[in-house]
Amino acid sequence: MAKLFICFLGVIFVVSKIAVDCYEFEDFFYNKTEGAFLESVYGASAAGAPTPLMVGLTIIHGAAARGAVCLDGTLPGYHIHRGYGSGAYSWLVQLEGGGWCNSVRSCVYRKKTRRGSSNYMEKQIPFTGILSNKAEENPDFYNWNRVKVRYCDGASFTGDSEDKAAGLQFRGKRIYQAAMDELMAKGMRYAKQALLSGCSAGGLASIMHCDDFSNLLPHTKVKCLSDAGLFMDAIDVSGGRSIRNFFGGVVKLQGLQKTLPRTCTNHLDATSCFFPQNLIGNIRTPLFLLNAAYDSWQLQESLAPHTADPHGLWHDCTLNNERCSPSQIHFLQGFRIHMLNSIKRFAASRQNGLFINSCFAHCQSERQDTWFSDNSPMINNKPIALAVGDWYFDRSGVNAIDCAYPCDRTCHNLVFK
Repeated sequence: MAKLFICFLGVIFVVSKIAVDCYEFEDFFYNKTEGAFLESVYGASAAGAPTPLMVGLTIIHGAAARGAVCLDGTLPGYHIHRGYGSGAYSWLVQLEGGGWCNSVRSCVYRKKTRRGSSNYMEKQIPFTGILSNKAEENPDFYNWNRVKVRYCDGASFTGDSEDKAAGLQFRGKRIYQAAMDELMAKGMRYAKQALLSGCSAGGLASIMHCDDFSNLLPHTKVKCLSDAGLFMDAIDVSGGRSIRNFFGGVVKLQGLQKTLPRTCTNHLDATSCFFPQNLIGNIRTPLFLLNAAYDSWQLQESLAPHTADPHGLWHDCTLNNERCSPSQIHFLQGFRIHMLNSIKRFAASRQNGLFINSCFAHCQSERQDTWFSDNSPMINNKPIALAVGDWYFDRSGVNAIDCAYPCDRTCHNLVFK
């Protein structure tokens, strides 16, 4: 059974590593890595770091009439910080991540958390990284209208069904549409430039909704950014398909075969169409993929979850890459090659962008230390923020693929205690 790990102690920076302590709960697909990232965004920041901008929660009251509600039936919400100056007519919309639920039981648990109910959402969250309002932290997007759409549906903003007996509303697609309509009314319809982004489950959502977002703004320069959303249909350490089995549960529970892109479901099964590798080739809008080649979340929950590693042979490796054996590193190199092969056709398009670094990380756009700082990760001496900016503004093409581990010494690798 997949497990839920929630990290309460935030992030500690030690020699470009990120160390995390976690509590463990069963029967929920929301792991240490996801918790570590989200707690670092919403919780503690690095010692000595400047105080981030705090932005309040706005509830979408108009969502009720259209049934655009969270798992528990509460109204969805977002956080917005207005742009100014040269960025007054530019919009960055970030779709929040936070795992998925694949069963009635796990979704019932989830609806009692901020990932399934606005009753539990923070009233204010910090805007850091790509959401920062400081030019020295976010050089290209700091003065844009920046929005964080909260995630409370459990299926990357794609579902449109319900389970009345369990009291569950699977209305992610309606939530996305309600949020976009409200933002359009608040001025986004006048946007000259726009970027749809997201990390993890939100990174998958930014791929799913990329062309939808572009269609909303037909006269606007629109591009999309997926951070840590390249979930691979990969074989785990036991030879099984843990992530495929899990995604299959999400798809079946929420009836996603009816809402996933027809360009995919016309020739592949619905579960395959929840995997980005089968979607990115059909997206018309320019898309940037930012991903770690050894994504920590995928290592822990797709490649070596407890169900695939019952004797714990991979336990130490999943917590700290420096504890991986040569044979385990060899297996992970195969995963990297699988990832790179899956994006070859995507990378051949000049309108798309890539930043695939050889790090053990997960979500690098909202964290200040990985997005843009004095020691942030780089490929060819270019940090992530400048790579994304160069691509968005057409200053240069960006097709940055790192050499294989352990060559990159700029990584901020996630390490778990």
